[in-house]
Amino acid sequence: MARFHRLRVAAVDRLTDDSVALTLAVPPELREEYRHIPGQHLALRRTADGQEIRRTYSICSPAPDGEGPRELRVGVRLVEGGAFSAYALKEINVGDELEVMTPAGRFTLRPAPGLYAAIVGGSGITPVLSIVSTLLAREPGARFCLIRSDRTSASTMFLEEVADLKDRYPERLQLVTVLSREEQQAGLPSGRLDRERLTGLLPALLPVEQVDGWFLCGPFGLVQQAERALRGLGVARTRIHEEIFHVDAGTALAPTSPTPAHSTVTARLDGRGGTWPVRDGESLLETVLRNRPDAPYACKGGVCGTCRAFLVSGEVRMDRNFALEPEETEAGYVLACQSHPVTEKVELDFDR
Repeated sequence: MARFHRLRVAAVDRLTDDSVALTLAVPPELREEYRHIPGQHLALRRTADGQEIRRTYSICSPAPDGEGPRELRVGVRLVEGGAFSAYALKEINVGDELEVMTPAGRFTLRPAPGLYAAIVGGSGITPVLSIVSTLLAREPGARFCLIRSDRTSASTMFLEEVADLKDRYPERLQLVTVLSREEQQAGLPSGRLDRERLTGLLPALLPVEQVDGWFLCGPFGLVQQAERALRGLGVARTRIHEEIFHVDAGTALAPTSPTPAHSTVTARLDGRGGTWPVRDGESLLETVLRNRPDAPYACKGGVCGTCRAFLVSGEVRMDRNFALEPEETEAGYVLACQSHPVTEKVELDFDR
């Protein structure tokens, strides 16, 4: 069960003009709770003007082998109008305490031999940095191809960290950088990575059919174009893993329909259950939160997957889904923050 704890800020490192890395100290008694798989994220919580704000940020530090982490590092990029990112860049200082949820997320890779690849854009490098650094350190039989897209070299997050990895593992890490708004002296021409360009580029870089896992992370458009390119090249859907950091509010919304009269949701959470009426237009997560404030969530936008629950019975309509893999939805999982009842009775299990 995900829980919040207060962690002290041990370091604040400026990465670019609009991004920082926050290092959080984990006390000995909490290290087991913050043990994480490479690629997972943390939800950070604060209250401003009487309103609770939660945002998720991927862990960029390697996952330690053995005991849980002594420190956790996350990257935060300023989002226009972002209530938490502006606070992180302008107000958080060393010594401050932040409310931090225990790790969550399924955009992960447990170290194993093989060939892996990632296509990332902007802050999408953050979880992949943890994946690559952990994989290459723990598994001598692993190789990785990292294709990253940024606007300019000055806007590139974790530039030095990735360069250090390339120097440490020159034979096992292939690094390809594409800048959309700046010409490079060497390497690929500038421009955006779209489906057409990736379809021609990827087979020239590596044996696409031999890649054991593809990791796509960044803006919705890049991830969508990369997936289409890979599917066109014959890559099985099960080998493609995606994480999207931000989606415009109107993207891929499902048609709305009224909530059935007298609908109820029964939810099991942390071993305890309850049944409550669903108000018209309310998501199932909102209903549960009115009665169980400890229900897990972070973004409420169908992106992070923190509120994933198993649909035990009944039918729901999800407004949108950018977090669950097709295999998860086929197995019966839904995002509670995007789910509305179609039948009068719905039962969810957050513990599965």
